[in-house]
Amino acid sequence: MSGYSIAPAGADDLADLLPLLRGYCDFYETDPPDEDLLWLARTLIDDPEREGIQLLARDAAGSGAGFATVFWSYDTSTACRIGVMNDLYVAPAARGSGLADELIARCACLCRERGVPRLDWVTAADNLRAQAVYDRVGAKRESWQNYTLRVQPAGVRREDDLR
Repeated sequence: MSGYSIAPAGADDLADLLPLLRGYCDFYETDPPDEDLLWLARTLIDDPEREGIQLLARDAAGSGAGFATVFWSYDTSTACRIGVMNDLYVAPAARGSGLADELIARCACLCRERGVPRLDWVTAADNLRAQAVYDRVGAKRESWQNYTLRVQPAGVRREDDLR
């Protein structure tokens, strides 16, 4: 281990988690309000068995150094439950330390512990640094093309569409 501790985020961790969530959003050039990021984190904290788990990595001094999020989903084509590592972020000061590898390993462990046979994730096509990590940990690159269709839920204002 590289000197980092990794544990599921709890309500007491939100103040340390939020800057990491913001860093992740900044990296992907998105800007959801802090209240929405905290709502998402609280949703995971409140129901980790159904929703998913957000892991928080801390350095030896106890400062937030990175996070990963595993959402629980299903894959009809294999008739099984899967983990989707939708988020993986390591703060700039901790990059190159092996922390990303540790977070991925912990996400895989969460899947194993729950009898979930697969952990999936996607990354941006130009995020070559992340792809090098994924190749190094033995992940297999798939040939699926991702699509996104944005929908506005009926009767919901824009600022409420994530709730």
